[in-house]
Amino acid sequence: MNLKSLHKISYGLYIICSKENEKINGQIANAIFQVTSQPPTIAISINKNNLTHKYISKSKFFTISVLSEETPMSFIGNFGFKSGKDINKFNEVDYKLSKNKIPIILDNSTAFIEVKVLNSIDMSTHTIFIGEVKDADILSDKPVMTYEYYHECKGGKSPKNAPTYNKILDKKINNMEEKKMEKYVCNVCGYVYDPAKGDPESGIKPETKFEDLPKDWVCPICGASKDQFEKE
Repeated sequence: MNLKSLHKISYGLYIICSKENEKINGQIANAIFQVTSQPPTIAISINKNNLTHKYISKSKFFTISVLSEETPMSFIGNFGFKSGKDINKFNEVDYKLSKNKIPIILDNSTAFIEVKVLNSIDMSTHTIFIGEVKDADILSDKPVMTYEYYHECKGGKSPKNAPTYNKILDKKINNMEEKKMEKYVCNVCGYVYDPAKGDPESGIKPETKFEDLPKDWVCPICGASKDQFEKE
């Protein structure tokens, strides 16, 4: 049984934003789909522990920013592995506010959609928010990042609050992968440094062992230092 087949399900990678009064927040999400075409409606699945969940529940509005393949891992890590309770995720991020004052991410986005919540479904750990599209536009013609591309080409991992996260599946997939050199796992976000691939975004060439990485090298997703990695 090849469990990697689950990665072939057609997910994208998006930033979901919302607000509560004057406060704004955003997070990475992949479980998004169109429900109807007339009127155009969208559904998303958001973990109840996330700050964005609280903001959507309060404001009844959210935006979806569709990320491009060129999106840096550090940008994904900012919105996917850090909490808006601790940091301002929008610091040094180019964005604008919609008519309803919801952030629309401009950096690394190919399109945006603004949605008004019409209904919600309680799914234990997550809530499915269903809403009508109120605004949308194309921002660039760059290829969009699929969830498969994020995993296979970027080396990305699912945040623990993502609906697609599966700890047992993650371990099985890692165990099935051929190990030519020792890999190291980030204890903060789960990113795996694979010497066979290196870290092109940081200028680290393939076949570079973890021990040979510069002392100031940090996790390309969450910014954790080398001492926060352990052997897989």
